[in-house]
Amino acid sequence: MSNDISRVMWFEDLRRSDVPTVGGKNASLGELISALAPHGIQVPPGFALTAAAYREYLDVNHLRPVIASLLDDLAAGKRTLAEAGQAIRRAILDGNWPAATAQAVAQAYAELNRRSGRPEVDVAVRSSATAEDLPDASFAGQQETFLNVRGERAVLDASRRCYASLFTDRAISYRQAKGFDHMKVALSVGVQRMVRSDRGGAGVMFTIDTETGFDKVVLINAAWGLGESVVQGTVEPDEYEVFKPLLADEALAPIIGKRCGAKEHKLIYATSGQGTTQYVATAKAERVALVLDDAQILALSRWGCLIEAHYGRPMDMEWARDGETGEMFIVQARPETVQSRREAGSTKLYRIKKAGRTLATGVSVGDAVATGQVCIIESPREMAKFVDGAILVTQSTDPDWVPVMRRASAIVTNEGGRTSHAAIVSRELGLPAIVGTGNATEVLHDEQQVTVSCAQGREGFIYEGLAEYDVEDVDFTQLPATRTKVMLNLANPAAAFRWWRVPADGIGLARMEFVVSNLIKIHPMALVRYDTLADAQAKAAIAALTAGYESKTEYFVDRLARGLGRIAALQYPHPVVVRMSDFKTNEYAHLIGGAAFEPKEENPMLGFRGASRYYSPRYREGFALECQAIARLRNQLGFTNVIVMIPFCRSAREADRVLAVMAENGLVRGQAGLEVYVMCEIPSNVILAHAFAQRFDGFSIGSNDLTQLTLGVDRDSAELSDLFDEQDDAVKWMIRNVITEAHKSGADVGLCGQAPSDHPEFAEFLVECGIDSMSVSPDSFIAVKRRVARAEAAHQPGATPPAL
Repeated sequence: MSNDISRVMWFEDLRRSDVPTVGGKNASLGELISALAPHGIQVPPGFALTAAAYREYLDVNHLRPVIASLLDDLAAGKRTLAEAGQAIRRAILDGNWPAATAQAVAQAYAELNRRSGRPEVDVAVRSSATAEDLPDASFAGQQETFLNVRGERAVLDASRRCYASLFTDRAISYRQAKGFDHMKVALSVGVQRMVRSDRGGAGVMFTIDTETGFDKVVLINAAWGLGESVVQGTVEPDEYEVFKPLLADEALAPIIGKRCGAKEHKLIYATSGQGTTQYVATAKAERVALVLDDAQILALSRWGCLIEAHYGRPMDMEWARDGETGEMFIVQARPETVQSRREAGSTKLYRIKKAGRTLATGVSVGDAVATGQVCIIESPREMAKFVDGAILVTQSTDPDWVPVMRRASAIVTNEGGRTSHAAIVSRELGLPAIVGTGNATEVLHDEQQVTVSCAQGREGFIYEGLAEYDVEDVDFTQLPATRTKVMLNLANPAAAFRWWRVPADGIGLARMEFVVSNLIKIHPMALVRYDTLADAQAKAAIAALTAGYESKTEYFVDRLARGLGRIAALQYPHPVVVRMSDFKTNEYAHLIGGAAFEPKEENPMLGFRGASRYYSPRYREGFALECQAIARLRNQLGFTNVIVMIPFCRSAREADRVLAVMAENGLVRGQAGLEVYVMCEIPSNVILAHAFAQRFDGFSIGSNDLTQLTLGVDRDSAELSDLFDEQDDAVKWMIRNVITEAHKSGADVGLCGQAPSDHPEFAEFLVECGIDSMSVSPDSFIAVKRRVARAEAAHQPGATPPAL
């Protein structure tokens, strides 16, 4: 090996075993090029200054004793962290390059120019520490990166600044916390041809859900311009989620999440001044447009899966799309270091019991709850005023903030997304955080008592005062097996992934109306009849929400399909029963534009709801959109585990009409394995169980409505609350008989309701009756699973239920 090669090595000559030589970042780039380029993954070319070159730089400039002395002063308390760090960095920056290293860099840069066909190719100069990006520690973002660097001299200057960044305050404090010897960590520098993402887009990609650890999704964040804006959290990016198990089928597009970020500015090449990059405002059209189309999202996700498979662990990657050529590139890849280390079989569950008013909301990071006093800090220079254990509130964070972030109980930022610096560091520190609030520094004030809740899904809430909450340690590995399926009731796509560790047998009830009211917010008929809508305020709100969609109805179909897809992904390939919309007329009227399409009823509970709407001229076109969303969910996204359920179906004749309308809209029972269930919530469903069983594949008992209509008791009436009893003999007769009749016809029967959770004896009764499944809220799952196991042990399957 020649003398020059020990100082400079090309990426294609590196492997991931070369971390001691070129650091984690450069070793990983070499691994990608050598092992995955044959699979079509593109990585921009470049070279690395080795750790040996760094050590030689220290020795030639006699820096080792200087650095050691300053670190000893820091340990002895003679200097502050800021003083020691600044002195070390200044000493490194004042050093001179060894002639052999300068010559090696010049030759390598000239060769990169030749390969690129440019006289002075623009490069990224990135730090790559020899201890970084290990499976149990991440030094990502702690050392400097310089973009759009041109010319041999500029490359050497940027490389020297990379060396100095090994001793930033946050890097020193991180190594102290992790127990790394400062003098044993060396720095390599990567010089990589720039991707012209300043004219395209860039971002980050994880092969695991960064909040819950759900390992079956790829998470992509994207923004216009250079990717540093996403990494640093200075922009609200687009967010895409892709379901990995269905990616192998090229005919499917399993994108279960697409959220358009504000993307109010972008980082591009500087056109004037001394800096090499600059932030500029994005155009209005860029803000409402997605950075990546479906084909690009899927291609990038498949790359992510290949990289994950090669490394054998969840990965954290940076990608870039060249705006001049349209080509996609992976520019960094490292192991994900937070969720992948969590114990899969156990978890902590946080539940808010009582909270004050909501002060701000944003993107939740983690799933914990923290209470405390607000401390607003505008700059890391103000960290001396931070109170240990307070809730840090600021505009955004970057690596300079790490020392103060370590002292916080929770973190709140105005800017950033789930892959911003604040989010990544909060996860590693195990702190709840809410990012991208937009206005937290304005609506909160110092010493204010607040609660930061990340326990309610993807949206995080900041509540006034100190909320009451529970924390439960759960070990799912100790649960018994049962013959009776115990499934989940879910409605909120945003919170679905937090339950991925629950060993359920599927989802027995996914309520479509929750997705409509929370993700879509618009009455479907207001989208169908948008052009004739008289309500100007509603039209303006609809126009804003549907911006970027090719049509108003496509907004409904797309968001509904993906929202339900997020729920279906949780339990794939187990069955997921999606109940078609079951709003009452007064609830529909509260959707945007809904008042114009809903009659006023004295008793909406027994009025125009459920099946009766689906074939009615008042709503038939709206139901067609629901059917189109289900068809897309099954056929294009690939979730054939989805079963459709029809609510409040009053008669066999009505069932026939609904099934016919479904067939007109591409949902034919039995075709492509489609099963259709019916809610059993009306006495006629029990009385004519045989007739319903000829039309449907299964029954799901809605015990609340069935109790209400069997006993003639308004379930919401305080005056009659003592009479509303799901364990009344009449109700139990109904349940027992529908199970018996359904089984005679070969139909499955489940129950979705709270009764098995609240009453152990009711769960035992259902087991005795031979019910096929129970579907309960996630927080009740463990208790019900145990009750069912005890009941099955006491009553062998097939035993005759006792007489009532």
